[in-house]
Order: sequence, then C-alpha cells, then structure tokens
Amino acid sequence: MKELVLKGKKRGNLMNRFIDIIERGGNKLPHPFILFSMLIGITMVSSFILSKLGFEVTYFGVGKKLGEAGGETTVATVNLLSRENLQYIVENIPDIFISYAPMKLVMIMMIASAFIEKTGFFETFMKKYLLKAPKSLITFALVFVAINANLMSDAGTIFAVSIGGVVFAALGRNPLVGVILGYVGCSGGFTANLFLAGTDALLAGITENAVRSMGVEVSISPVVNYFFMASATLLMSLTVTIFTEKFVIPMVGDGDGIEDKSLLENHKISSEQERGLRYAFIGFLIFLGIMLLLSLPEGAFFRNSEGRFLPKSPLFQSIIVIISALFLSTGIPYGIGTGVIKTSRDIPKIISMGLTQAVPFLTTAFAASIFIKLLNMSNIFKILAIKGAELLKSADVGLVPLCLMVIVVTTMINPFMTSGSSKWLLIAPMVVPMFTVLNVHPAYAQLAYRIGDSCTNIISPLHSALPVVLGLLAQYKASNKIPLRPGEKEHRDLGMGTIFALTIPYSMVLLLTMTAMFILWILLGLPIGPGVTMNLI
Repeated sequence: MKELVLKGKKRGNLMNRFIDIIERGGNKLPHPFILFSMLIGITMVSSFILSKLGFEVTYFGVGKKLGEAGGETTVATVNLLSRENLQYIVENIPDIFISYAPMKLVMIMMIASAFIEKTGFFETFMKKYLLKAPKSLITFALVFVAINANLMSDAGTIFAVSIGGVVFAALGRNPLVGVILGYVGCSGGFTANLFLAGTDALLAGITENAVRSMGVEVSISPVVNYFFMASATLLMSLTVTIFTEKFVIPMVGDGDGIEDKSLLENHKISSEQERGLRYAFIGFLIFLGIMLLLSLPEGAFFRNSEGRFLPKSPLFQSIIVIISALFLSTGIPYGIGTGVIKTSRDIPKIISMGLTQAVPFLTTAFAASIFIKLLNMSNIFKILAIKGAELLKSADVGLVPLCLMVIVVTTMINPFMTSGSSKWLLIAPMVVPMFTVLNVHPAYAQLAYRIGDSCTNIISPLHSALPVVLGLLAQYKASNKIPLRPGEKEHRDLGMGTIFALTIPYSMVLLLTMTAMFILWILLGLPIGPGVTMNLI
C-alpha cells in the first residue's frame, strides 16, 4: 500500500505541485456566497469610478439577425450607484434570483434525477451493464456523451455534471472526477459535436452579416464548421480520457484502487431489481413510442413551423423537460418493481429528496445571480472585450498567425464574458473583414473564434454552472463518496480552488488539442464544412 502511494506521488510531480498551489490557494478564499457578495461590492464601486473616468468604446457592429442593419455603436460604463440603478436593483433582487438561468434547469433536473438515483435504478443499471467494463471505457463514454450534450446548451451542462457524478459514484469511482469530466466535456468541448444546434445557426447569421457589410456575397450556413466539429468530438473525447486516466486519476484518487474479486458477488442483481429493470424497460419503450409520435409525422408537435428540427424547434427548446420525462418514465416503474415506491405518497417523498440536494446550489446561486446581473449591467467587461478585439485590427499577418491571434484574444476575453453570441457580435465585424481581405473563407474566422470561446469556458468565474458544480461536490463530500487522495489521511476542502485547479489543466489540454488540429487542418487544406473551400475565389 505504501508503495502505491509513493508511485502516486512521483507521477506528475510538477503537475501535482501546480494543482496543489492553485487548489489550496483557491480554497482559502471565502465561501462562494461571501466571495460573490464581495464581488458585487467591487463591481458597483468600479462602475462608479469608471463611469466618472469616461471608460467607453465605440465600434461598428453588425445585426444579430440576417438582413439586420449594423452601425456605429458606443458602449459606456453604467454607474450602478446612481439613484435609478440602485432603485432598480433593490426592487428586482427577487426576480434576478428566480430568473437566474440555471435555477429552472437545476430544480427540474434535481427532481427528475432523484427518481433514477434515489430509487436505485441508475446504480442497478450500472451494475448490470457497466460494472465489468474497463474504467477507461467508462471515462470515454462519459466525455463523449458530455461533449454532445452541449447540443442542449446550459441544460446540457447541468445534465452532464449531474450524470457524471452519478455514474462515477455508482461504479465506486471518484464522483469528483465524474462531475469535473461532465463540466469539461460539455462546456469546454463546446466547439465539438456530432449534431447541429441553434448556436450554429446564430453564429452563422452573425458571420454572414459581417461579410455582407463588406459587400461580399458569401453564403454562411449553420454547417460551415461541421466537418471539423464532428471530427473534434472523437479527438477531444480521446484526449480528455487519456489525460484523465494517466494524470488526473493518480492525483485525486479513484476509490480504493484495489481490485476485489468478491466485489462482483456483492453487486449481484436481486430478483426485485431484475423485475424493476424490466418495468423500467417497458417504461422506456412507452416513452420512446410517445416521442416518435410527437416527432416523426409531418407537422408533429416537436417540429417547428417549417416542419423541421433545426436550427430551432420545440424538440430542442424542451430538451430539459424531455430528459426529465425519460428519467421519470424509467425511475418510477423501477421503483414500483422493486417496492421502493409502494404508494403515491412515496413520489413526493422522492421529489423532496431531490430538492434537498439543491440547497448548497441555492445558497451560492443567490449571490452569484446578483453579481452576474450587475456585471452585465455595468458594461465593464463588454468594453474590455471590444478593446481586446480591436487589437486584431492592426494585425497584418498570414492565415495561421491570424487564426492563432483570434484564438488567443478570444481566450482572454471569454472567462469574463460568457455569452458566445454576444462576443461574436463584437468580434466578427473586426476579424471577418481581415479574413475576407486575405481571400480566406469567413468560416475559418468563425471556427478560430469558437475554439477560443469553448476551451476556456471551464475556467470562467462567471460560468452559470459553477454553483451547480460546487453544490454537487458539497453533496458528494457530505455523503463520504469522495475518496482520500494518494498519501493523504484526511479530506481536504472542496471549493472554487478545487474546480479551477482541475479545469485549468483541462482547459490547456483542450486548447492545445483543438489549436493543433486546426493548424493541421489548414496546412493539409482539409474542408472544415460542406461546400467550404479555404479561398473565396
């Protein structure tokens, strides 16, 4: 056993020290609720000072929708300490909190996931089908699913971190790693996906407006980056899996790490659990049948007014409800089959158990929601984003250096301004013309932006899912499901420092992987999307 600990210490010694410094330093910060409260005060004072100093920027913007005219726009710092703004803030604090984007997603997911977790369905399912699978395969599957879950936008991140923790905990692995993997895959891997989403259409519309503002007729469809995105899904899943198994697991621990042959005997499925799985399968078939009826026929309920699913339709807009319905349609029959649910009174009890898990999140979310709202109102980081993008205007370089500059500037802006479409609205008018002048298809500018925008999502202190991650870590720590790290005798604190200590290395891995892939794509002249050639002419 001592030998195992020593090996764990030796491996990745430099990275261990790096992560320890970040984690221990970050965890010395106040509780996130206090930290966000302090940031609220700093933001309000800063807005007052910067507004008096005339901190503003003027730029030429494009319309958000195709055909919408752009024009010169001035963005100035808003003084949050003015009488009118203070009145607005005080009057609307309840609405700011309740309308905080993750709130509705988290509450519904906590309720729905309770039916597959608290009834024992997910654990039994894992035992029956995944217990004998190699650990690395489980990691790859989770990352792959998490990356593609970004199709659901914010709901996808909530889903990925929740399921990541549940899967790893059910398999006796470290749920800390599962939660972080879900976060890294869905939010850090936002550039990659096997499917198209509303984001693709939104960014394409902004890009096309930027091109047309120059009098150039180039069609920018939502699929202009698809070949690259689909390929990156597999590469990112593989890269993150290798990094997790070879570096992260040895540092943070992965259960007891000892293979026990009697473990399989202890995890045998009982006859009641087998019956519960059969009931759950019947529930799944009923759910699947209903979904097909509501999706496949012409004019079906989940199709949009044009009879399509993309770029926007009730199917994708309702994805969080659909996933919740899936959990309910399998979890409730399983509970009935095993006897966990005996009467209708047991259902609200399970709902209460799910909502109880949301308490740590709610505590942090209250202060975080107000801080993010005030930061957006002040325009401080919006101005900084525009000024950073203007640096690219003075660049007179080749395609690869230009793409690298777009990636670098975007990564610098992204942690402080999380809305992808808002950043692209600011950056597109400045970088798209430069690519056009170089006779390069604007889709390359959009792709360079998306790489920088996605890989650093997970190191943003403003990410809307951060309180959810913190809440899940607190939940798993309280239930003693997070194992000790190699060489440690007691659990260390889990907080903001823990998250950033792990996400910073992951962010670097993702950024290097995606950037190297992009450069190789350019040098080989591979198409990044259907009908997209590198040169316009």
